[in-house]
Amino acid sequence: MSSGMPSMTALLGVVALAGFQNRDKIAEMVKGVGTSNPNSSPGQSGLGGLLGSLSGMLGGAAGGGSSGTTGGAGGLLSNGLNELLDNFKQNGHGDTAQSWINPGPNKEISPPQLKQALGSDVLATLEQKTGLSQQDLLARLSRELPSAVDKYTPDGRLPGA
Repeated sequence: MSSGMPSMTALLGVVALAGFQNRDKIAEMVKGVGTSNPNSSPGQSGLGGLLGSLSGMLGGAAGGGSSGTTGGAGGLLSNGLNELLDNFKQNGHGDTAQSWINPGPNKEISPPQLKQALGSDVLATLEQKTGLSQQDLLARLSRELPSAVDKYTPDGRLPGA
C-alpha cells in the first residue's frame, strides 16, 4: 500500500478514474444522499459502484456504507484530503494544495510537480490499482485535482475540521 495513506490513494484513484466528470454524484454521496454497494460494478450504479470497485482494489479504504466521518465516502473524502495536504506539505507543495482549499484562485500544478508532491510510492500504487500509466495519471490529476479539492472544501477548510 502507499505508505499508510489508503484514503488519499483511494481519493486520487476516484478523481483519476472518474475524471471528475461525475463530481455532482460524488457530492451527493459525500452528503449521504447516495449509497455505495461494494458488490456492484461501476456500470450498475455510477460512481457508487466505482467507489465500491475501488474499495476492493485498494483494500477497503474507499468502501463501506457508513455515513459517519470515519467510514464510507465521507470518511474517504475527509481522510483523503487530510492525507493529501500532509503529503503535499512534506514534499514542498503545501502552498499549492492550500490554495485549492482556501477561497480564491487555485494554483495550477504541472505533472512533474504533482509527481514530486505525491511521491513515487503513491504513484506506483495508483498505476498498479487503476491500470492507468503514470503519464495518464499525472495528466488527469494535474488537470482535475485542484478543482476537485476546491469543490469539496467550499468553506475554505477540510471536512471535519
